Amino acid sequence: MAHVHHFSYGPLTPTAAYLMSFVGSFLGLLCTSRARASTGRSRASWLSLAALAIGGTGIWVMHFIAMLGFSVSGMPIRYNVPITLLSCLTAIVVVAIGLFIIGFGGSGTGVIVTGGVVMGIGVVSMHYSGMAAMNMSGHIGYRPGLVVLSVVIALVAATAALWFCLRVRGLWATAGAALIMGVAVTGMHYTGMAAMRITMHPGMPAPSGATASDFLIPLIGGIAAVSITLLIIIAMAPSEDEIRADARFQERIAARRAEASEPGGASGPRSAGDPFDAR
Repeated sequence: MAHVHHFSYGPLTPTAAYLMSFVGSFLGLLCTSRARASTGRSRASWLSLAALAIGGTGIWVMHFIAMLGFSVSGMPIRYNVPITLLSCLTAIVVVAIGLFIIGFGGSGTGVIVTGGVVMGIGVVSMHYSGMAAMNMSGHIGYRPGLVVLSVVIALVAATAALWFCLRVRGLWATAGAALIMGVAVTGMHYTGMAAMRITMHPGMPAPSGATASDFLIPLIGGIAAVSITLLIIIAMAPSEDEIRADARFQERIAARRAEASEPGGASGPRSAGDPFDAR
């Protein structure tokens, strides 16, 4: 068995990984707060931005930064680039599916659990496909008990994340929810990492692929671009309360026009409540 190091740079990588998970979760929750007050294409756009923030930055970037601290004594590690990029796409897509399920399917317990299961399985798939992207002169195995535990953590974390997306309001409450989501996501990652076992095979050829440092500069540039873009969009967009106030104002105007155009001043039927509005 090879000697595995999960914290080659001490607390630097786990701290940075948690910070990225928090930032991604925080930006994603800010986007979902706008989605709650929006409808149609506007809601879909906000949910897509939330998926990019949570899936891309909060989950995948956290995963890769944490992997920078992973090393095996006397064994070089390389990464299969297509599989690594596929794991990133997987994280964004499955988070989007979970968010769209609650965004357009309602806020009931069954809907949240369904979305959480879909998202949780996707997060697990992202994590272990990212692990499968590693090439080294050895055989990778896993401890079944810890793998199962990592799956359970992912399912619970994903379901809790969707619940936060529906319920959390206010800047401080959103920040607190993001802190909790960061703990859950990083906890799942390091549990899955602890499940890994590596058996050395000295006779195997040197691994091919990119080193972790090859991803570092593009990763930093991507994080900066996505985070700054999302911050600008969120800062320039009206808040959830402002969107709701404008919607109520437009409804009153429409109702007045309907009353004025109908005989006797009877108003038209009211629209049904929005299933995504959990207030």
